[in-house]
Amino acid sequence: MKTAVEAPPIKNGPWGVVAFRRFMSAHLISATGSAMAPLALAYSVIERGGGAGSLGLVLATNTVPTIVFLLAGGVLADRLSRSRILFVGNLVAAGAQSALAVTVATGHATTASIAACGFVSGTAASFIVPAAQGAVAQVVPAEHVQRANALLRLPGNAVKVLGPVVGGLVVAASGAAWALAWDAVTFAAAAVLLLGLRLDAPPGGTSGVLADLRAGWTGFWSRTWLWTYTAAGTVLVAAWLAGFQLLGPLVAAQHYAGARDWGLVQAAFASGLLAGTLVCLRWRPHRLLTVAVSAGGALALPLTCMACGVALSIVLLASFLAGLGLDVAIVAWTTAFQQHVPQAEQGRMSAFNGVGERLAIPLGYLITALVSRVWDSRSVLLACAGLIAAAAVLNLCVPEVYRINRLTDPAT
Repeated sequence: MKTAVEAPPIKNGPWGVVAFRRFMSAHLISATGSAMAPLALAYSVIERGGGAGSLGLVLATNTVPTIVFLLAGGVLADRLSRSRILFVGNLVAAGAQSALAVTVATGHATTASIAACGFVSGTAASFIVPAAQGAVAQVVPAEHVQRANALLRLPGNAVKVLGPVVGGLVVAASGAAWALAWDAVTFAAAAVLLLGLRLDAPPGGTSGVLADLRAGWTGFWSRTWLWTYTAAGTVLVAAWLAGFQLLGPLVAAQHYAGARDWGLVQAAFASGLLAGTLVCLRWRPHRLLTVAVSAGGALALPLTCMACGVALSIVLLASFLAGLGLDVAIVAWTTAFQQHVPQAEQGRMSAFNGVGERLAIPLGYLITALVSRVWDSRSVLLACAGLIAAAAVLNLCVPEVYRINRLTDPAT
């Protein structure tokens, strides 16, 4: 019988686990392609003469499947081998990106064909995400879970700083097709690495799919700390994306030096994410969920600063602290989730949590578009900051939050 967890030498941490090194390598390779993909996807539409409507359609068809199919992905992650799901998901994504690269390179791409490939990629992601969430706890022992989560965040955060720059140079020099082709190659390489992971299927999963889904919802709702964190996270994500991603560039254009200053703000935020990962490699807090909720509240800082029109240097500092807080929150939350949710339920619990936060994306943009007709951008930014702070404070009023602490051994 295969073993899901290999026991590493404690002194080597996660690196002592062969399976983790394979998992980490696949994640790193895939991250280099994923960092270029959004820019390449946008310019594959623009190069065909598409406007905002075409680009919006393409982005929507890439995002919607991750909401629609995420619950199905969570159920399968609790019934089948997660390494097999990761292999197939990455292989499907590689095929979709390859097809897109070929159609763009040959000049046969249309908005419909680009959207179709994006739909397939988004569907693959909806199965990859819950399987990856549960796989980490199968690969490394409990005492190394936080360090493993931080190490997995490290390449993604580093690539966020350099990836868009490199992607922009590649697209400018040779067109979007080459960047899309590289994304396809990285998905294929990750699939090959994950094929050798060979994790056992989680215990259980003998009932029907619908019964598993109902049982998953019951388990999700019975954990007050889990659904309240998800609800608070939905508000936080909606307010952050609406304030930072949507209104941030507008405020930078109106009250700062436009694109130059906004680029610096984004760089400061990405640098904060990287710094947060480094903090998590050394700091192992006991009160995991309390830290996650509190650190997430730091996202209110740059929105408040931009709304008040303070000097750019202060906005940059606030953005750095927001990035640092967000990464600490993500690592602490992921570790708490992996230690306090039984292995056989992690796929479904991850999916329920993920659906809430993904629904926040269109919700936040829609509400902001409506409110912006009545309020100016700075007032909306301040409201978004207030929502983030309120979500964190209200979540900290939940007693169970203070009971979700670091364990010596994970829930099984």
